[in-house]
Amino acid sequence: MTGEMRIADYLAAGGKLTAPDNAPPRYRAELLRLMATFVDSTLAGAAGFADTINAGPGIPERIAAARIVMEKTRNAGHVLALMGDFGADTGRYVGNHPWGARLSRAADIGARRGDHDMRLAVFNYPLQGWDDAVVMNLLMGHAAVIQLRDLERVSYQPLARLFGEIAPVETRHRDLAAAGVTRRHEQGADRGALQQSVDYWWPRVAVSFGGASAERQALLAAFGLRHATGADQLAEWSRTAAAALDGLGLVAPASA
Repeated sequence: MTGEMRIADYLAAGGKLTAPDNAPPRYRAELLRLMATFVDSTLAGAAGFADTINAGPGIPERIAAARIVMEKTRNAGHVLALMGDFGADTGRYVGNHPWGARLSRAADIGARRGDHDMRLAVFNYPLQGWDDAVVMNLLMGHAAVIQLRDLERVSYQPLARLFGEIAPVETRHRDLAAAGVTRRHEQGADRGALQQSVDYWWPRVAVSFGGASAERQALLAAFGLRHATGADQLAEWSRTAAAALDGLGLVAPASA
């Protein structure tokens, strides 16, 4: 216990860990939860987007979508490998999850997770065609960039380095989604339908920043696993995503 307390104090003071050996049990549990949420969300997101590849209006769009699916799956694999260092059965882990499982479009589960894995709630909803998929990836892309900026600072150094490599990839995915919306405007897509997708996905992406109680937020901060609060991240996302939509001729629901 004394050793665990010393490590906890070390982490609270900004210390870093480089291997699983000295990680206290609660720290290990929270770190594994963080990694599982990323892996499950990324694989579920990739599975959903994969189903829309052939709905792309042209070859360039399908190539971009396939690249996004491949890169997301690869990123999930890298984080899953780190989970293996903590004893996770990585082969069984991937095989036992229904990554393509979705609720009905009309479902509303707030920030709650599903029963099958640790994916963020937003990845429980189905995409409806190409335009809807591009809008969702644009909004979630802005969220991912903000979230990864915080994850790059986690106290487990191998994971922090990995998130630092993943961040520019996710930024590129966000930019590809923005280019995709622009392209759909040029191709004469129905602006009203695009706006309906914005209205649908906006609140579902927004809840991705919530869920942690003040007590748990304090624990994660003490462990060096979280720095920005969900409220601060949500405020930043609301500003940046609204500005991006405005530049694309669309409107954030809060300012509609």
